[in-house]
Amino acid sequence: MSRKVKAGRRLSEHEIDAVVTAQASDDSAWEKAVRVRRAKPTSLSIPASLAARAAFLARLHRRASVEEWLTHIIQERVELEEAAFVGAKQDLASKAG
Repeated sequence: MSRKVKAGRRLSEHEIDAVVTAQASDDSAWEKAVRVRRAKPTSLSIPASLAARAAFLARLHRRASVEEWLTHIIQERVELEEAAFVGAKQDLASKAG
């Protein structure tokens, strides 16, 4: 398969795999490596009434700390939002294609 793909042509997943496999050992086929740094932990402030409600729910769910419970809840919500975003993106792509 040639390196260049005709403009507007979409490669199948199998074709993409074949191109990547063929170019895996060819350093000139790849861009410069990207360095990624882990984000530093951050803190945030929430209203006292919300913190109290969160603390109650953390105890109810038998979590060791409210921070642990909030981390779990935020992670769960982020995963839901990401899945919804991917689904919406796929819906738009299927309607456009």
